[in-house]
Amino acid sequence: MSETTSDNGKTVGIVAYLWLIGWVIALVMQNGNKTEHGAFHVRQALGLMILWLLVWVINMALAFSGIPYVGWIFSLGLFVLWILAFIGAIQGEKKPIPVLGEQFQQWFKSIG
Repeated sequence: MSETTSDNGKTVGIVAYLWLIGWVIALVMQNGNKTEHGAFHVRQALGLMILWLLVWVINMALAFSGIPYVGWIFSLGLFVLWILAFIGAIQGEKKPIPVLGEQFQQWFKSIG
């Protein structure tokens, strides 16, 4: 693999974690020059965004049921997972996030 391809995969990985617009840009970049590293992070970022949506729904349900601050624990945990994934992308590593990272790779294997 050339250095340019490797750098592109790292760039795709980093951009993928910049939420929805970053993920779309990363997906377009990945489709233009496919790399294993880029595909890995595109799938991880998609899984994190889906988790973030689920956590938001849980937070809203808890807030409406009179338990507003418990949801912050879920949000904080998800933020930690995002930080771990983002640091991995910056360092050029393909380390799945704890708990669901391997499943994201399997579930979204057609993406990237």
